[in-house]
Amino acid sequence: MRTSRTPSGFTRRAVGGIALATVAVVSLAACGGGSDPLSAGGDGSGDSPESIIVGSANFPESETVANIYTEALRANGFDVTTRFNIGTREAYIPALKDGSIDVIPDYTGNLLQYLDPSSTATSAADVDAALPAALGPELTTTTPAPAEDKDAVVVTEETAQRWNLTSIADLAEHSSEVIFGAPAEFQERPGGLPGLKSKYGLDIAADNFVPIADSGGPATVGALASGQVTAANIFTTSPAIEQNGFVVLEDPQNNFAAQNVVPVIRTTKSSDKLTEVLDAVSAKLTTEGLLSLNDAVSGDAKTEPAAAAKQWVTDQGLDIPVS
Repeated sequence: MRTSRTPSGFTRRAVGGIALATVAVVSLAACGGGSDPLSAGGDGSGDSPESIIVGSANFPESETVANIYTEALRANGFDVTTRFNIGTREAYIPALKDGSIDVIPDYTGNLLQYLDPSSTATSAADVDAALPAALGPELTTTTPAPAEDKDAVVVTEETAQRWNLTSIADLAEHSSEVIFGAPAEFQERPGGLPGLKSKYGLDIAADNFVPIADSGGPATVGALASGQVTAANIFTTSPAIEQNGFVVLEDPQNNFAAQNVVPVIRTTKSSDKLTEVLDAVSAKLTTEGLLSLNDAVSGDAKTEPAAAAKQWVTDQGLDIPVS
């Protein structure tokens, strides 16, 4: 949603195991969150501007935030249908445009780079300024939240100590030894392997890249913790980083752009009321709050995303109309 030269314990059988895990993740994602949005097509939400289809990507944080949008919108009189676990931007951006969904949470920097691969904006201000043109006439956003969840290059503490790593630049001299785990699209996205190579000289050979389709989730975490991969793309608000003692390598060249949570909306479904509700949610969604939500959902408590979202909405006073 993440070989020719193999380190100790990493075999072609291990690669096959990750591939099977990837298939399992994709299969589970296809089963979650209601009907398949990509089979719906057209304007599934009907003619009413207050009838909204909320979607999510295929990882827990996205589903949790999508549930927050759902709860807040329902509290304000919207008739909401949910279609969760759609997949990556390559799946859900077309779903927005064809009317399969109307609203989905995204992240400003990666959204910009997906829509405009030539963009060099990395700061929050520059990314926000560039987004409207990149969105085009079919899509729009409301105000981004203070909450930020950035991509990161993550290694185990043992690897960081062995190679004396503090930043991505330190990893570059070990390029030939690094087995890198990430979603398949990380190979091509500007902020993925191309950016790591151009900014830091971290050159990952095709045979040393392991695609894992859970967007830094349990399969990616398991591969890193077990040593099946040396480094991985995991988001900075993942509870697994602290739980496993992983080390987030510094990104002084800002390869990974600002990643504030933002609702992306099909323009034809946008309205003042929708904007007001989503802005109210975004104003209260902080990075610390996102970490707490992720810990509730992916930590020991294993709270369902819908339940965690409902509690957060209540705690923030967003379970009643905003005006």
